[in-house]
Amino acid sequence: MKSIACAGTISANGELVLDEPLPQNQPSRVQIVILFPEAPELADLTPAQWNKTAANNPSFAFLHDPEEDIYTLEDGIAVSYEG
Repeated sequence: MKSIACAGTISANGELVLDEPLPQNQPSRVQIVILFPEAPELADLTPAQWNKTAANNPSFAFLHDPEEDIYTLEDGIAVSYEG
């Protein structure tokens, strides 16, 4: 069975409205798994809010440990992109 991932919204009528059309053009039966956010207020976060939330998540507190600072800017190689 082939799978795709897509996002959408459930309307006030309980209908699923997809953000993008499905890539398949022919009618067929499908199985659908719907993942609801555990905290509904998280569903409307902007990318910047998600980044702030992740940055303040205690799961990543170990990254503030000085022992995790094993690389410096001198360890990398400068790369420039011309586009």
